[in-house]
Amino acid sequence: MSTIKDVAALAGVSYTTVSHVINKTRPVSEKVRSEVEAAIRRLNYVPSAVARSLKHQATFTIGLLVSNSTNPFFSELARGIEDTCYRAGYSVILCNSDDHPERQQTYLRVLLEKRIDGLIICSAGDDLGLAEHVREAQVPIIIVDRAVKGVTADLVQVDHLKGGYLATRHLLELKHKSIGCIAGPDTTSVSIERLNGYRKALAEAGAPFRSEWVVMGDFTAEGGYKAARRLLKRTELTAVFASNDLMGIGLLRFAAEHGIRVPSQLSVIGFDGIELTRYFYPALTTVGQSIHRQGEIAASALLERIRKGGEGRVRRILINPELWVRESTVAPAPFVLSRHE
Repeated sequence: MSTIKDVAALAGVSYTTVSHVINKTRPVSEKVRSEVEAAIRRLNYVPSAVARSLKHQATFTIGLLVSNSTNPFFSELARGIEDTCYRAGYSVILCNSDDHPERQQTYLRVLLEKRIDGLIICSAGDDLGLAEHVREAQVPIIIVDRAVKGVTADLVQVDHLKGGYLATRHLLELKHKSIGCIAGPDTTSVSIERLNGYRKALAEAGAPFRSEWVVMGDFTAEGGYKAARRLLKRTELTAVFASNDLMGIGLLRFAAEHGIRVPSQLSVIGFDGIELTRYFYPALTTVGQSIHRQGEIAASALLERIRKGGEGRVRRILINPELWVRESTVAPAPFVLSRHE
């Protein structure tokens, strides 16, 4: 592998001149710059990231810790973060905790050992161990989507309560009265807030809330499928709010397999706004906001923190959700359609 001294010898300059060309730390003549750049290309020289980080006290690297990389929400979010960081000259190291707190803490240590300049965390639910490690980290941090208890850091998230409220109100405005809910795990504030939004909309409309109309899922398509098996035993339900899109997709699959026609017999609405839901049949009505844009907002907030050396007041950036009406929700039929198998 070529070294900076090899480049200097080929270009006929000192290695400090090569360093100045690479790092743009001192003006050099256009002729010298061209000769150095030609030597770099000919030798396929790659500057040492470690050496540059020691010189600049920065690695131009961002750590991104997500809870489940198979969930399209996190894939779209990561793309928004990566695009923004790339434009600013930063690389992103992605680690997936797979919703395991121990793995999450391990990856956090790995990222910090890489001397990253900043960290974006999409947490795997409540994790007191993570909070302890984050508090000890000496880099700017942005929390996205799921708040981490015990951590004081900028938070970027959609208004989950308002989103749950909008989803349920949409069904109520279509004149549905028997509305079920597939909630997320009760260990996450995200799930609780979305469920609270569901309950708030029902209460405002004077519609009944029944605990047997609520089942817990795990934010996966399989979890939505299994939850639908339990929930749709309630044949009086005419609509369901699935508190994330993947669980809504699982519900659509269960309904198709069991002869439940969506939306004529059952309206379904999700939450998140992942791109994939536009291409299902029927296309899933959902509540959300551009996930790519959320990633851009989070990355921009972190880069601003880095530029300011981590200084400034802690902020909560709350993104307003929007209702995207598609094919999976309609007014209930004027007569009862049997959903018995």
